Amino acid sequence: MEQQVRIGIVGGGLGGLTLARVLHVHGIAATVYELDASATARTQGGMLDIHDYNGQVALADAGLMEQFQAIIHPGGEAMRILDRHANVLVDEADDGGRGRPEVDRGHLREMLLDSLPDGAVRWGSKVTGVTATGGGRHELAFADGSTATTDLLVGGDGAWSRVRPLLTDARPAYAGITFFDIDLLDADTRHPDAAEIVGAGMLFALGPGKGFLAHRETDGSLHIYVALKAPENWAANAGTADLKPLLAEQFEGWSPRLVSLITEFDGPLAPRTINVLPAGLRWDRVPGVTLLGDAAHLMSPFAGEGANLAMFDGAKFGLAIAANPGDVEAAITAYETELFPRSEEAAREAAANLEICFREDAPQSLIDQFAAYAAAGH
Repeated sequence: MEQQVRIGIVGGGLGGLTLARVLHVHGIAATVYELDASATARTQGGMLDIHDYNGQVALADAGLMEQFQAIIHPGGEAMRILDRHANVLVDEADDGGRGRPEVDRGHLREMLLDSLPDGAVRWGSKVTGVTATGGGRHELAFADGSTATTDLLVGGDGAWSRVRPLLTDARPAYAGITFFDIDLLDADTRHPDAAEIVGAGMLFALGPGKGFLAHRETDGSLHIYVALKAPENWAANAGTADLKPLLAEQFEGWSPRLVSLITEFDGPLAPRTINVLPAGLRWDRVPGVTLLGDAAHLMSPFAGEGANLAMFDGAKFGLAIAANPGDVEAAITAYETELFPRSEEAAREAAANLEICFREDAPQSLIDQFAAYAAAGH
């Protein structure tokens, strides 16, 4: 693509950074506009399993597989499934053969940032407005009063994207489940029983309508998601500053060892509603603009595809741009033609898995699903 084409990527998440990196590999400049003030302005979340059929493909397209191998968390693919009485139903070690190695999200983002040229990311760029100016060009307005013009605008700005309204009126809707995030630090020393329950990798402790999902992190902490099927405003209507006793009450009859994952936490609980875009969301072609990652196909985390798809989107769009030099519309059309069906498939799988995880027969429902995946060679 000729260099006079101004490519603006809104959002410095994994998808936007992967796009910028693949473009850089092909000698194409782009600017990433990120609202954070710096790369270290906030923590980046927990562990990610990077799949060999999309996330790792994207990293290969970005020329970063060697660097990726260096940040893999050994043992992170281990998995345990417990029932509500803390009985261990499945306990699988990490044999390195599942094709889904675990990495710390922060380490992955740092790797991508380090692979970009200086100045590729414009930090502290909070988009406050986007205006179409004709001919596929758009003007971005930022909170600091500055502006920028693009010939190709890519919305990689997540669930509540500022770019998405240029293409569709669709907005995320509550999926019926709320997460409460808990971190237990220095777990082996300070929380040895919790550390033993979670194990070396991923934990699922599930029952009808609720459960615990947890990861052992690379720093020795445990990151725990307490999941509860509840009305969207359940936590807001609780009327209490400390949600821990109220949340613990929802697990009456569960093993005290599991409930202690809530009660041992010494920080405030913040609810995080799980929101999704409609599965199969599509939009009519709008000149000069498209979306990737959660901005395009926000889904529940129960397919494990969010980060993987965001990077895959970024890589495939970067390759489409490189394959259509100077022709923005041809690149977008080629990209969206593949984007829509793959994101619909993943979103429907995520929605189905959410229901499977919290069905009346959970956790057996999840065990059966993993067995079905294994039989199908996934």
